[in-house]
This record gives sequence, C-alpha cells and structure tokens, in this order.
Amino acid sequence: MGEAKDPRNRAKLHTDLASLYYSAGNYGVALEELRRAQSADSSYAPTHGMFGLVYMELKENGRAEESFERALRLSPNDSDINHNYGWFLCQTGREPASIKYFQHAIRNPLYATPWRSYSAAGTCSLKTNQKDAEGYFERALKLEPDEPA
Repeated sequence: MGEAKDPRNRAKLHTDLASLYYSAGNYGVALEELRRAQSADSSYAPTHGMFGLVYMELKENGRAEESFERALRLSPNDSDINHNYGWFLCQTGREPASIKYFQHAIRNPLYATPWRSYSAAGTCSLKTNQKDAEGYFERALKLEPDEPA
C-alpha cells in the first residue's frame, strides 16, 4: 500500500496515464495527469518529457522546448527524451541540431528502440539533403527489418 504514497511512484503512474491519453489524442486530460505527476514529484524527468510531447502536438513550441530542456537537465542520458527532443527540433526546422540528440539516444546500450532514432535521423537528414540519410536508414533496417516506418 505504501507504493501509492511514494511521490516518485505517483509521478510515474500519472505520467503513464498521461501517455495513454496522449496516444489517444486526448491532450487536455494528458496535461491534467502531467500536472498531477509534477505535483507529486517535480524532478521526475519523464513527466517533463511527456509535457514536451503534448505541447509539441498543441503547437506550443516554446513550452515544448522548455519542457524537453528541463527533462534533459534532470536526466541527460534518457534515450527516449533525447529522441523526442531531436524529433521536436527536426519538426521545427532545426534538422541539423536534431541529429546529435538522436545519436546520443543511440549511444545508450540499454536503449530498447535504437532503430527509431536511426530512422528519425535519416528522415531529418533527408530534409536538409545530407548524405548521411542512407546510412541511418540502413542501420534502422538492420536493427528492425520488419518495421514499416
């Protein structure tokens, strides 16, 4: 029973709920859950990373960037946060800056989905006609040959 009273656990639970609402496109409820998570534990990096994703979808780019940067200050080696911030940068016209965040995500040997970051790096490289795109896509396919993305 003590688990529900642990601030970090509550933050995680509310962040996980926010992620489900985000996936369903219910951004308002996702934000409510993230506010609850932040109240429980304001130093839980995934909460701020999730805020970044929701704000990115809402086209509140200033708030999204602020949230991603805070998440990275709290957990600079979190591969998912690095990937998502890289994707945000790519989507806001800063493709060259995005690549270093994808590369940082990939360097983590515990990262469960490095093919996502290789694929995103390829997509972002294509936008600026960088010759590295093909190599990124090849690595993504080598890691996850059945992934349609």
